[in-house]
Amino acid sequence: MRQQSLDTRWENNDLLVLRNEQEIDRIPARDIHRVILVCHGGDSPSDLRFAVVETTAEYILLPAASGIAGRVHFERQGFWMQRPCIYWVDEARAPLPRRLLPGVWLLRRHVPGYVRLPHDELASVIESWPLQGPQSWEQRKWAHIVRNRMLASAVGRTQPRP
Repeated sequence: MRQQSLDTRWENNDLLVLRNEQEIDRIPARDIHRVILVCHGGDSPSDLRFAVVETTAEYILLPAASGIAGRVHFERQGFWMQRPCIYWVDEARAPLPRRLLPGVWLLRRHVPGYVRLPHDELASVIESWPLQGPQSWEQRKWAHIVRNRMLASAVGRTQPRP
């Protein structure tokens, strides 16, 4: 059995979702209100577990394997800097309804597959997530650097002087 490949790419001002190179969804950029990046323990593209794209009427869940990390940030940095709508949350603090993570106990998927859901099915869940942002990857990287520098200087001040 051939494994189906899910991918994303921009075409003009639309974000396309493709399965085996065939378009299965099209999300107009103007309809995107918020993008939530659910990460595992870090802030780099390799830490992304899945993304939630919020439009006027729906939420679209996209797994990291779809390439959404690169599509959201690196291909359209200017677009996202003008539209501060990217938020972050650690996956441990962003539970999803069980039905979005199919499989039995030990074989359950830990990240959702591609799915579109009406607002009323997921809004209350997402409202409980402690979102950080809006912040692009570049802004987040620099904030992390500043935090680390501030912590290093604070630790240095608490060390006794010889």
